[in-house]
Amino acid sequence: MSAHPPVPTPDSDGRLRVDEDTAGRIADVMFALSTPSRVQLLVCLTGGPRLVGELVEELGLEQSAVSHQLRVLREHGLVRAERVGRHRVYALSDEDARVLLTYAIRRVARPATPRGRLRGAASAS
Repeated sequence: MSAHPPVPTPDSDGRLRVDEDTAGRIADVMFALSTPSRVQLLVCLTGGPRLVGELVEELGLEQSAVSHQLRVLREHGLVRAERVGRHRVYALSDEDARVLLTYAIRRVARPATPRGRLRGAASAS
């Protein structure tokens, strides 16, 4: 079993730091979450491994569309596939994929933040 990389902690001024490569990989993962159908597929997989046909039935999408979106999710490391006989069974890649989805859902479920001046922001005068 491989160890997870450490969770980044803010430096003395409260900022997280990432290098360009890490920023690019984060953007790739966020891209994978950028369509509603991919998010819906991930939500379906939170219930456990599923066959493509089960996902097609549950989401009411075409089989080709589901397969394409699963390929994108797999390429971005959010799902994994295992061949069982003639079928492929898809599952979330790991607990981090579930956590990422959970936090995304939590983020959009919050009430909208009122617009206005940010605390601690530099003045524009």
